[in-house]
Amino acid sequence: MVCLITGGGAIANADEWWAPANQAGTDSVLVAPETEPTQNGFDSMLSSRYSAAPMRPQDSLIEGSVQSLPADVDQEPSGLSSQARDEQNQKALAEDESFEDRLEAFASRLDALDTLDEEWTDYQDELAAEAKAKKKKSTLKIGGRVHIDHWSFSNTDPGINQIESGRIGGVAGDPNQSPENITGFRRLRLELSGDVPQNMRYRLQVDFNNPQTPEIKDAYIGWSNLPNNQVLLLGNQKRPLGLDHLNSSRFNVFAERPLAVEAFNEDARRFGLTMYGHNNEESIGWAYGIYNLENINTDGRFIGDSAQAGGYSRLWGSPWYDDTSGGRGYWHWGLAGAVAKPDGDAGANDTNSNEGRFRTRPLARSSQRWLNTGRIDGADWYQNIGFENILNLGSLQITGEYIMTPMQVEDPAAGVDDNLFFHGGYIYASYFLTGEHMPYNRSTGTLSRVTPHENFFLVDRCNGCRGNGWGAWQVALRYDHLDLTDGGVNGGVGNLYTAGLNWHWTPYSKVQNNLVWGEISESGLAANGNNSLDAPVEAGNFLIFGTRFMVDF
Repeated sequence: MVCLITGGGAIANADEWWAPANQAGTDSVLVAPETEPTQNGFDSMLSSRYSAAPMRPQDSLIEGSVQSLPADVDQEPSGLSSQARDEQNQKALAEDESFEDRLEAFASRLDALDTLDEEWTDYQDELAAEAKAKKKKSTLKIGGRVHIDHWSFSNTDPGINQIESGRIGGVAGDPNQSPENITGFRRLRLELSGDVPQNMRYRLQVDFNNPQTPEIKDAYIGWSNLPNNQVLLLGNQKRPLGLDHLNSSRFNVFAERPLAVEAFNEDARRFGLTMYGHNNEESIGWAYGIYNLENINTDGRFIGDSAQAGGYSRLWGSPWYDDTSGGRGYWHWGLAGAVAKPDGDAGANDTNSNEGRFRTRPLARSSQRWLNTGRIDGADWYQNIGFENILNLGSLQITGEYIMTPMQVEDPAAGVDDNLFFHGGYIYASYFLTGEHMPYNRSTGTLSRVTPHENFFLVDRCNGCRGNGWGAWQVALRYDHLDLTDGGVNGGVGNLYTAGLNWHWTPYSKVQNNLVWGEISESGLAANGNNSLDAPVEAGNFLIFGTRFMVDF
């Protein structure tokens, strides 16, 4: 109930305050008070402004007032038909829909403004980054790796002894002299790398494993951020042939690279020009370039009348890569090819040498290369065609490669065909006993760094107990085949097996243990060590065990 103060100071409720006016033709109005004004200023003001009667209206007057009020929303207005009401409702609905459309258009304009604002901010950031890059100095990063090996030649047949103790080119080996064990630095590398404003890069890597003759490894300059996500490199660098060669030695599953990969791309690096690139999704990548065939790692230059050039290319893809699991599942395929022209007529007095040869060690650091064609006189052209495959399913990985190398020979030596065919490949399976996986770099199509779930450590705790971590444990088994005997060239046929046990201490350190066994047959070197053109014989079987301690930084 609402109470009001009347002009006479009395209190009246709302029912007594409002009353219909006695004026004809008008609605209810306030009735002038019948009491005299008081001396109170507030009452005077109120009474002069409003009129009221402290009396209850007549019932008839109340009924008249009620009739004069607007119709209730729940009641149907008088005089409106059902069709008229429907038209009003449709009109109201249309107005509501029109309002919603205008509201959506307004929201769309707001979103467009937000997008423009973000694009403007990004543009400003790009301008700032470009301005900063112009003022930025060149960067420098220092890195390196230390690989310490021990190789034990436990059991070798006489033919193997003759190969290891002899030398191709006229020094016969002793079949009774077994290979000696070897301990030393496999790699002792120091590297410098960095960026040069605006979009250049550089890298210099030198191996001091033989302090008397340090070897240049990577030594190039390059241009980054080229169209189509490409990078151009000029200098000494890896040729794009052989997946296991393109993998860094820091990340390979086995201590030594497969027979075919090393035989057909010996030492991998040559002086040349290479373009690398990939699509935006990194599901497809490519590399192509041209290189000199001679290895300049010890003198840093090439001198000769023959260019001995080769064009190399590689195309790879990863159509399946499980991002949700962090790359624990993926499938990689790759194709590689090369066309090369060696100097098959190079003589003993020429500065350049005939690079028409293929050779490799027995998956261990032996003194001699046990599979070796020697320099093939008259070698005119040869081609490489390679196939790569990786299937990774969590901790399990299955990897394989196959490379075939046809060669055309002009004016071959006696007993040698003018068309030769060499080939080889490998397949391996590896598995992490502790649940890790082999990471994969999609932009380069190569394996990457393993990160153990827990690092290896052993410490004394404050409570007198010892704390430890196990690191990551990986087992692997590989089969290698290489055939370098064909058409009178008897470089040998190798069938080898390697069992591996890797203990990853941290992402930057591990121990590799390899047990290598197998046989070499159809080898001219095993005949008398004179040259690979001798009548081939069975070299025999062997057993080798090797251990490598590795750290990189």
